[in-house]
Amino acid sequence: MSELTHFDESGASRMVDVSVKPVTLRTARASGRVRMAATTLELVKDRGLAKGDVLEVARLAGIMAAKRTGELIPLCHPLGLDSVELSLTPEEPDALRIEACVKVHGRTGVEMEALTGVSVAALTVYDMCKAVDRGMVIGPIQLEEKTGGRSGRYRRADGDPPRAGSGRPGGGRASQGPEAAPG
Repeated sequence: MSELTHFDESGASRMVDVSVKPVTLRTARASGRVRMAATTLELVKDRGLAKGDVLEVARLAGIMAAKRTGELIPLCHPLGLDSVELSLTPEEPDALRIEACVKVHGRTGVEMEALTGVSVAALTVYDMCKAVDRGMVIGPIQLEEKTGGRSGRYRRADGDPPRAGSGRPGGGRASQGPEAAPG
């Protein structure tokens, strides 16, 4: 179990000790989609749903969730985030794209905060639209990019399928430093 940092030598769960790591700028960007009927997307864009402005409520829910990730995911460190930006963009004819960008000066990354923000924003869209469209589909939700820390930069490579044994689900690439980052 040496590759899984949230387990000790005996297999017991633990919160990783980050006290010896330097404080650096760490960023993460995650994305997701909610597919829905084209008529539902029109209602969202026109603010025509009874529960209110879906895009603004989902944006706030995602930001709030990113800030509370340490309370939701058992072994995540609670972080005082420097910035959370969350966008919801209609994709014609039948989807909303959600993207979260998170920054912190800290000793651990913010990938989970970005992923949590996207996830809760997507769930909020579902909750607000379910009265008119229970057939909505959430996903995929994925890390697009992260910077900072010992492992350097990671950027998902578009179109790469997951590779068995690569250690990088989704086919992403990891690189050290900005000079090695894919274009």
